[in-house]
Amino acid sequence: MQALADGSLSEEQFAFYQMQDARYLEAFSDATAILSTRCTRPGDKLWFVDAAKLALEVEGELHAGYGERFGYTPEDVAALELTPNNRAYQTHMIATAERRTLVEGTAAVAPCPWLYIALGQHLLDTRGAPSDDHPYAEWLRMYSDPEFNEYMENLLERLQRFADASGDAARGRAKDAFVTSARYEWMFWQQAWEQQEWPV
Repeated sequence: MQALADGSLSEEQFAFYQMQDARYLEAFSDATAILSTRCTRPGDKLWFVDAAKLALEVEGELHAGYGERFGYTPEDVAALELTPNNRAYQTHMIATAERRTLVEGTAAVAPCPWLYIALGQHLLDTRGAPSDDHPYAEWLRMYSDPEFNEYMENLLERLQRFADASGDAARGRAKDAFVTSARYEWMFWQQAWEQQEWPV
């Protein structure tokens, strides 16, 4: 992350991360779309549908821009082999959204946006706005945008409400689902740093 923030991260590593992330966001979109079907309130259904759309449209624009810069296409992304860490993270999110309670599924998707928003704003606070010639300025600007705070507040309000309506056992499993996703977030960055491949 320090290398991304100071611009020293290689273009090869960043492109590897971006392509894997584009595929991850498809799974995030799937998971939030599934969660919309688990909700009983129309407002909650619509919010999760919008979250699924946001993952593909807004962040997709960022990926498309870097694709043009680094020379990969949507077809390249579609044909990409997922790394072991990416595949495992996607499976965890979607399986939790499909098979567990609503609070557990929501907890499983929460670390991704929360960590990105917190990280983006931390870098803005500690390093200031990136210069126009910073190689990853668009990424840094997107995730430091304060407009994401409203998104996160809405997600956390729902997570709290779903937790309040759940029993102790479900809340405990939701904590486990959240921690697992947070661990996968670290592993996702690591797989991009190492340009992870399947060992066999």
